[in-house]
Amino acid sequence: MNEQRGLMVLPGVFFTTSLALPRGRHQLDRDEVLTIQRERLMIAATELMATGGYRAVTVGALATRAQISRTAFYESFADKDDCIFAAYDRFIAVLTRKINDANENISPQDDWTVIVTTAIDTYLRTLQEDLVVARAFQVEMDSLGRPARQRRRTALIGLASLLKEQRDQAWPGAEEVSIDAYVAAVYAVRQLASDQLDEHHHPELIALGNRLTPALTELLRGSMSARLLDLQTAVRIGAPSGCTPPRKREPTGGNGTLVSRSGRRFPRD
Repeated sequence: MNEQRGLMVLPGVFFTTSLALPRGRHQLDRDEVLTIQRERLMIAATELMATGGYRAVTVGALATRAQISRTAFYESFADKDDCIFAAYDRFIAVLTRKINDANENISPQDDWTVIVTTAIDTYLRTLQEDLVVARAFQVEMDSLGRPARQRRRTALIGLASLLKEQRDQAWPGAEEVSIDAYVAAVYAVRQLASDQLDEHHHPELIALGNRLTPALTELLRGSMSARLLDLQTAVRIGAPSGCTPPRKREPTGGNGTLVSRSGRRFPRD
């Protein structure tokens, strides 16, 4: 690793780091130049985020790290947030493509655990491959506030919908599983992976997946409304829009009466 540059992304996982603008006169057209500039700036934004969080990202720092001018920056992005969000969109697009590709050969002859195991393993293994990108967008991204949270929700619900679609296509006659269960599973994996990335310099994300897979397989096997609520509470993710928790049971004393904490009995209305 280049110590002067700090943290650097791994080439070929999420970004193409070999792109460079030729010096002097060249044969590249404007679109090709913009593509290279945008890639270099997204890489710079990711590395700055992973190194110093959102506060470390400025237009000047981005231009310097990407080795382009401030004028070239504004030819590529409206502002620094626009650049960061573009890099985040790449992050999600790569994860989605890898999960989709890994499960494309699933058939009804395969066990249901294949989809869950493959999806979780692919997701966590890809994060493990490039921890710089993973920390930037799993940990530091929330510093951008509401727009970042909205983008994250959209991305995670998209991943949940992908898993549901894959299951429904492979097993069209299987018991229906609510999209809320898929969303809860995706949120759980995402949050626990983020905690590992935040708390450990060398996180063991693959081992995390091995521990999670049995429970999440059961969650998505059939009707799981009660376990869905338990999972949401356990990982402190908050129920996404559309999830309705079951009503809390009130203690009863028999004969249709209610019992308060102090032991007093009241008739049920």
